[in-house]
Amino acid sequence: MDNARKFYPGDYVIHYKRSLMTAAQLSREPNMFRYVIFGVAEHSKTGEKLMIYRQLFGLCKLRARPLDEFLSEVDHEKHPEVTQKYRFEKYIPTPREELPL
Repeated sequence: MDNARKFYPGDYVIHYKRSLMTAAQLSREPNMFRYVIFGVAEHSKTGEKLMIYRQLFGLCKLRARPLDEFLSEVDHEKHPEVTQKYRFEKYIPTPREELPL
């Protein structure tokens, strides 16, 4: 895996669905589909690796997703309009966007 695909606690990521939002939707919810990484956990029974992250919109829920799925590419046959290569990609927030963990 290249360095661009390594995620560390505190990294900010964006989900590909953000690119499908209209300007009006983004003005109402500017952090929609933005997240901050907590790290990788291991399922206690199966050993499956899970990415743990917090959404930066709405109720700021803590989320978990299988690591393989988190790192996967966007299905461009299903979503040809999406230009983002991966489901989640890093982004650099402005100081105003940064939120404490």
